[in-house]
Amino acid sequence: MGVSRSVFRYQSATSDSEAVLRSRIIDLAQQRRRFGYRRIHALLRREGIIVNHKTVFRLYQAEGLAVRKRKRRQGVAVDREPLEVPAERNDVWSMDFVMDALADGRRLKMLTIVDDYTKESVDIVVDRSIPGAYVTRALDQAARFRGLPKAIRTDQGPEFTGKALDQWAYERGVQLKLIQPGKPTQNAFIESFNGRFRDECLNEHWFTSLAHARAEVALWRRDYNEDRPHSALGYLTPAEFAAGKRHNPSTAESPLEVID
Repeated sequence: MGVSRSVFRYQSATSDSEAVLRSRIIDLAQQRRRFGYRRIHALLRREGIIVNHKTVFRLYQAEGLAVRKRKRRQGVAVDREPLEVPAERNDVWSMDFVMDALADGRRLKMLTIVDDYTKESVDIVVDRSIPGAYVTRALDQAARFRGLPKAIRTDQGPEFTGKALDQWAYERGVQLKLIQPGKPTQNAFIESFNGRFRDECLNEHWFTSLAHARAEVALWRRDYNEDRPHSALGYLTPAEFAAGKRHNPSTAESPLEVID
């Protein structure tokens, strides 16, 4: 024909059936965002669409639908610190989360805050979601009644390593003590408290609503602070120990190094 090969080449025409197939692949990928092309191919065959998996792969790749691997969150590198008994009230607080559920299956999230010296339950926040900003508001609320701690010990959950809590601590001069990832024993005081909380409160009640859960948790917290003897305090209650320390520091019994 007298046409140069550099300006003439075969170009396949997209059939109507391929356009329909491409559209269906896109729909399935949007519905199942974590499915790769092989699972999409299996779904197509289940719908009665007979197509080669290589064709599905070509269209899948052409539309940029490849599943991206999620990056694993890396913990903050911190040195191991020995768990020491604080020297005074508001020296170190510990924080952690406890999970539970309502009777209808909806999730409950609870932020527990404990004074490591007096063993007092500073607060137990109950809600369905408690992000970092919520944590800072709860700490400000607690500080109105008993002042700020010198330091707060937590694990490396996203609520505790985010910008909200970091900014809050910087502005108020509070040191954040992060334990090493996967080492809950480095935060043993709050782990011990959470065990008592779950055993004596959460496992004893069937919460019907958020308001019901908050009411029962508040009653248990009051009982824990004011009526429940604590072995690490010589079987004083946390409130009795804290009051004795404030009124007569020289004779108040120091907490034992036993974790109740």
